[in-house]
Amino acid sequence: MRPVWLLLFVPFAAVAWVPFYNRETPSLFGFPFFYWYQLLWVPITSFLTYLVYRTLDRKTRDDG
Repeated sequence: MRPVWLLLFVPFAAVAWVPFYNRETPSLFGFPFFYWYQLLWVPITSFLTYLVYRTLDRKTRDDG
């Protein structure tokens, strides 16, 4: 297993630990922290998934 796969664990751990972000403040554009924190992880997770995909060589990937 390559160490780059551990990058996919970061968003999982950040969102799975609910007591960390189960609060209202600070708010951003009227959204409580609980909501915008989770929404922030959507593009971050997409970017990390892209990084992992690009670092794997073609033999390891299963994209056809």
